[in-house]
Amino acid sequence: MLLIEPLGLLHGLAAREAIERRLALPLAGGPAAFSLVRLLGGPPSLVPVAMVPPEYRATLARVTATRPAFAGLTGDGPWVMGILNVTPDSFSDGGQNATDETAIAAGHAMHAAGADLIDIGGESTRPGATPVTPDEEQARILPVIRALAAAGLAVSVDTRHATTMRAALAAGARVINDISALRGDPAAAAVVATARAPVVLMHMRGTPQTMAGHARYGDVAAEVVGELTDRVAAAEAAGIARGDIAIDPGIGFAKDHTDNIVLLDRLAVLHNLGCHILAGVSRKRFIGALTGEPVAVRRMPGSLAAALAALDRGATILRVHDVAETVQALHVWRGINPR
Repeated sequence: MLLIEPLGLLHGLAAREAIERRLALPLAGGPAAFSLVRLLGGPPSLVPVAMVPPEYRATLARVTATRPAFAGLTGDGPWVMGILNVTPDSFSDGGQNATDETAIAAGHAMHAAGADLIDIGGESTRPGATPVTPDEEQARILPVIRALAAAGLAVSVDTRHATTMRAALAAGARVINDISALRGDPAAAAVVATARAPVVLMHMRGTPQTMAGHARYGDVAAEVVGELTDRVAAAEAAGIARGDIAIDPGIGFAKDHTDNIVLLDRLAVLHNLGCHILAGVSRKRFIGALTGEPVAVRRMPGSLAAALAALDRGATILRVHDVAETVQALHVWRGINPR
């Protein structure tokens, strides 16, 4: 597989001037640009953008192309997805939304703070988490989805179960966010395709119970892109349009500390797929390892740093716990990086 890794990333005025002078190309339509590429798939080589060989040109076109609108969200991104876990055991906020009322209030608060999308989940997927049945999952999330969707909020559902996907869409959810990339349930792809729902495909090996044993890579960035390429192809074969697909590298899922850092640093290589990129770095364990902060809820500053790094590498959706703080940081980032 021929891959292009965008390097020599430029931002702000430097990016605009370099594009105008044809010294750089836009990353996913901008505002960032890249002046160099590492060619992967053959002998690795580093070349200026003007010297990309012809056999890589189709890939280069996907890397530079402006992404289509996603899920009816306003503007051209980046967008903030607020995390709303209706679970007793999620790694950071388990038990905070134990009733429908508290969960619904939390969703409205995220929306008021600037979240573009509210991601509702009823099953913890932290390492080693105990699975729940689709019936229990639906009992937790459907009242919350119905209430928030009826109030006009854009809602996504974090699930790997086809029956939950179908029920959530009927309740008003707009997006499916599947950590198994439609592998966890053989009926899932058909549900998404029939509904013509936008979907987030996340990279993971194994399950939340077994994924730690699958964190073995040669080149983590290239392997994640290759495995997500297969999942995007499977989704398209099921009838899901590529424009309705966002991809998530799965930071913290079947990756160790070093894998997570390398993958975040090399996030731009995911643009080979020509899809929106969702970055889910909020409060993750690798932030605790870097900062020495063992308590997840105290990792907001590190989460912001990681989120801004993802934006600089072309991420267009940030999945976060700390919505207000992320929105404020995003306003500053947009001011420095206007389109």
